[in-house]
Amino acid sequence: MDKNEFILSATNIHRQFKTANSVLPVLKGLSLGIQRGKTAAVTGASGVGKSTLLHIMGGLDRPTEGAVTVAGVILGNKTETQLAAFRNETIGFVFQFHYLMNDFTALENVMIPLLVAGKKKGEAADEAEHLLEIVGLRDRTSHRPKQLSGGEQQRVAVARALANDPPIVLADEPSGNLDTSTGRRLHDLLFQLNADNDTTFLIATHNRELAERCDSETQIVDGKVFDHITRR
Repeated sequence: MDKNEFILSATNIHRQFKTANSVLPVLKGLSLGIQRGKTAAVTGASGVGKSTLLHIMGGLDRPTEGAVTVAGVILGNKTETQLAAFRNETIGFVFQFHYLMNDFTALENVMIPLLVAGKKKGEAADEAEHLLEIVGLRDRTSHRPKQLSGGEQQRVAVARALANDPPIVLADEPSGNLDTSTGRRLHDLLFQLNADNDTTFLIATHNRELAERCDSETQIVDGKVFDHITRR
């Protein structure tokens, strides 16, 4: 794929949610494209549809109308089983809450996507240990989530997102539950991973400092693209 081609694209995305008495439109004809190897921020007020957009672009949800293409693959053409396999191989996810499994160690949490992909246990353990070393947690491999700080938990979540070497990572308010100093360290980690691995990052955030560090920023208002800024 050419560096200038979109590795992620959403075209005319609509998403409606049915309630007991009405239909709630959240996304209303939104289109967006992200180039390979870039960092892109999606910003806007709470409830504007940032998380919904990330879920759709990551294949966790389907649009009511419109098309999403990820790494040349049209997600709407895939079954749920095919989507699950595709996500595990192609897309890493980092959420505001880490969603680590409390009964598993940091190492075991990072091993899960590798095992799902069919890696043998020993190979998965070696790769997970290497990923934890990359995020600065080599000495925390045997710790369970409750034995880790909030920042350490999020770094484990980042390591898990990098399992299977996905070309794309979607991050939804990744530092939203962290204090300012810890959040900045997490941001530094994300941008270092982008620089080192050419990983594409799409980040939904309220954090202005994080958004302004990204190569581009798309602001959503009332379910549509209000403004798009390209910085580099």
